[in-house]
Amino acid sequence: MRLFAGANYPFIANQRYAFWASGIAIGLGIIVMIANTIMIGSWLDYGVDFTGGTLVQVQFQQPVRVEQIREALAGAGAPEITRFGEESEFIIRAPLAEQAAIEGVADTIEEALRARFGQDAFTVVRTELVGPKIGGELQQKAGFAILFSFLLTLIYLAVRFEFRFGLAAVIATAHDILFTLGFLAGFRIEVGLPTVAAVLTIVGYSLNDTIIVFDRIRENLKKAGRRPNEPELVNGSINQTLPRTVLTSGTTLIVLFTLYLLGGAVIRDFAAVLIVGILVGTYSSIFVASPALLIIRRYWAAKTAKKERRAAAAASV
Repeated sequence: MRLFAGANYPFIANQRYAFWASGIAIGLGIIVMIANTIMIGSWLDYGVDFTGGTLVQVQFQQPVRVEQIREALAGAGAPEITRFGEESEFIIRAPLAEQAAIEGVADTIEEALRARFGQDAFTVVRTELVGPKIGGELQQKAGFAILFSFLLTLIYLAVRFEFRFGLAAVIATAHDILFTLGFLAGFRIEVGLPTVAAVLTIVGYSLNDTIIVFDRIRENLKKAGRRPNEPELVNGSINQTLPRTVLTSGTTLIVLFTLYLLGGAVIRDFAAVLIVGILVGTYSSIFVASPALLIIRRYWAAKTAKKERRAAAAASV
């Protein structure tokens, strides 16, 4: 049994609905990012990796309330306290005001907790210390990594196919990243280095899926002759590659959902970002990349025809 054998869904005919849905989703994400900038001073909830600070993960032997920990750390500034994984496990994040305070903050937190709960009441699972300068550099490098991946995508597809294919793929990939950033902003998921790794993985996955569809479009264009019905040809190409698209995405999502449900709190946010990215990447290869390619090809064809008419008019004069 072949999945989606003989599929003939009108993807291109419904492209305007997909564009509206994508526009609304990305627009809402941008609004949320602006709201976050006003309310918390940053469009995304950057973690210690990017802002600099001290992160201490502690596990108590007995159940403890967040309010009790907050009271114990009242003299250690205003650290952020969140439950992590088990009921008795917590993450304490303290932003850094000065580079010189890096070592002292972790010690102050541990001493305050021992004074309140006892020497053996908890175990320090991990401690992360990041200076503000390093955090700023990591933000820049993360942004450059994503922009560099865009540039390589454009060059690769321009060489393998043609510039128009590369431009359509970049539009689809930008759509995926904007949607993912909106998801991160809307659900206030902490952005650390694993999140950047997830976003770059989404770029690669979305690009791979788009290339499969574009490869079939190129093959069908060669077979169709000089004046093909491009909307019909592109829609047929999407349907022909639909079994592979669905099976690849489906098997990947099974693994990611397993990681999300069973992988524990440490990997849950990473898996959630990948799940959203894979879903959006699959959607964009069908409803964004291919329609964008059609629009770009029509624009190029109209521009070429206009130049030819001008050249013919000049020659006749």
